[in-house]
Amino acid sequence: MDAVETGKRIRHFREKKGITQGKLATLAGISPTYIYQIERGAKCPTVEYLSLIVCDGLNMTLADFFSDFPPMSSEAGRDRVSKLSQKQKQLLNAFLNSL
Repeated sequence: MDAVETGKRIRHFREKKGITQGKLATLAGISPTYIYQIERGAKCPTVEYLSLIVCDGLNMTLADFFSDFPPMSSEAGRDRVSKLSQKQKQLLNAFLNSL
């Protein structure tokens, strides 16, 4: 999921819950400007910030946030993963293990 898709999903769930960007920022304990930048696709949150936004701000699990995201084909997934740096692979693995 890229920065634009992440931002769209956050905005979708925020609007579905009827809260403003400012309220989401307050609930998540982060800057309203950062929420705005994420929703625009200008920034992509780290796993830590995504957890704050989704779990604390939107009161949902990360699994629910990603649940209706269409799975990649195994070939496309391998191609994407093979292009990651070693550090990115470690972060991805840690994130997946946290789910």
